[in-house]
Amino acid sequence: MNFWKKLKEPIFVIAPMANVTDYVFRTMFAKYGKPDVMWTEFVSADGLCSEGKDKLLNDLKFSSKERPIVAQLFTGHPDKMYEAAKIVAKLGFDGLDINMGCPDRSVEKQGGGSAMIRSPKAALDVLEAAKKGFAGPVSVKTRIGYNSVDWRWLRLLLEQNLPVLTVHLRTRKEMSDVPAHWDLMPEIVKLRDEVQVNLAPENRTLIIGNGDVLSMSDAKEKIKKYGCDGVMIGRGVFGKPWFFSQLKSQKEKTPEERLKIMLEHAKFFDKLYCKKGNSKAVRNSHKNFAVMKKHFKAYVSGWDGAKELRVQLMEVNTYKEVEKVVKEYIKKLY
Repeated sequence: MNFWKKLKEPIFVIAPMANVTDYVFRTMFAKYGKPDVMWTEFVSADGLCSEGKDKLLNDLKFSSKERPIVAQLFTGHPDKMYEAAKIVAKLGFDGLDINMGCPDRSVEKQGGGSAMIRSPKAALDVLEAAKKGFAGPVSVKTRIGYNSVDWRWLRLLLEQNLPVLTVHLRTRKEMSDVPAHWDLMPEIVKLRDEVQVNLAPENRTLIIGNGDVLSMSDAKEKIKKYGCDGVMIGRGVFGKPWFFSQLKSQKEKTPEERLKIMLEHAKFFDKLYCKKGNSKAVRNSHKNFAVMKKHFKAYVSGWDGAKELRVQLMEVNTYKEVEKVVKEYIKKLY
């Protein structure tokens, strides 16, 4: 049941990011450079237990090509986590992860995300509820503390013998405004080994580091230098569905290659999320095409003339417009 034990270390995974790591985004990675484990966007367990759950279920859509895949949920309510965990199990996910690190105010108001760091009892209750509702591996993603480094918090989580603990190496207060504290990773690994000294090494919690990883070579260097079992990459993968295949082929993508992959991404997004109609199914799956603009900014960078194209792409509102602008631009490259 625990797929984590079957993975070869070091482990490279994609971070759960709201309005980013959707089904379309992950499908692009499954095609061009699959990580060891996929993560969904983080989803509200409370929402999955409400009348509006159908729209959130759309955020938990996945295909077999993405396996192993982990669903990430957040809540401050054990009863909601239990019910949501059962839904995740029924959908067939390989793992369930609890978000105990998101600094978003709306998430914290629900008692989830970083709010859990300041409510350890509630965190353990939510964790226990998740384990009851989901028979597979239940992991946690958190930060090193709320206002400062909180070793008691990290120790508490390690005492739960989680299969995996992902640590974003910043406090909640720091958000993403300071460099990630990778220098703390050796101490976290040492703490894991102390807390779980009576467990065989292969049964100890896998520690995955997160923060400021910009390339696969950078990820491997951090693992070697700081001793964690794997790395989770977030912003570094933007505009690079081939990110996890970089060590296999060091050759950089040409501007034309990048743009063609971007068009493929945009076309699939348009087809899946921008359907026209008033049916309930269409309304539940609909996303504004403007969501793609954050991806356009990432895809279109790193070469002379990229800025001008980015400016143009910020003005478009449909896939057809994007296609026209990009095809005309590619013609000018030659």
